[in-house]
Amino acid sequence: MRQATLKLKEYASNINVINKNAEKFMLRVMFLTFLALIAWYVLLLGNIVFNIIERKTAEASVRALSSEVSDLELEYLSISNNIDLNLSYSMGFKEISAKFATRKSLDALGSNTIDGPVGSIKFTKNEI
Repeated sequence: MRQATLKLKEYASNINVINKNAEKFMLRVMFLTFLALIAWYVLLLGNIVFNIIERKTAEASVRALSSEVSDLELEYLSISNNIDLNLSYSMGFKEISAKFATRKSLDALGSNTIDGPVGSIKFTKNEI
C-alpha cells in the first residue's frame, strides 16, 4: 500500500508540473495572440484613415480639374462659333472637288478566268 501511495504522489506531482507549464504556455500564447490582434487592428485603422485622406485629396483634385474642363469647353464653344467659310478662305484654305479612286470588279473584265504563267485561274462569284 505504501508503494501505491508513493506512486500516486509522484504521479500527482508530475501532473502539477505539467499543468503549471501548460498554463504558462497558454498564457503566453494568449498574450502574444492578443498583441498580434492589436497590431493588426492598428494597421487596419491606419490604412482606413490614410485611404480617407487620399480620397478627400482626390475629390479636391477632381473638382479643380472639372472646373478647368468647364472653362476649356466654354472657350472652345466661343472660338468654334467664330469659325466660318470666310475665315477659312482668309487663312488660305481652298475648296476642292473630291475625286475618288475606283477599280473595276472581276465581273466587269468580261470573263471569270485569268491566264497566267502557271495556267488559267477560274473565279467564282461570291454571294456575300
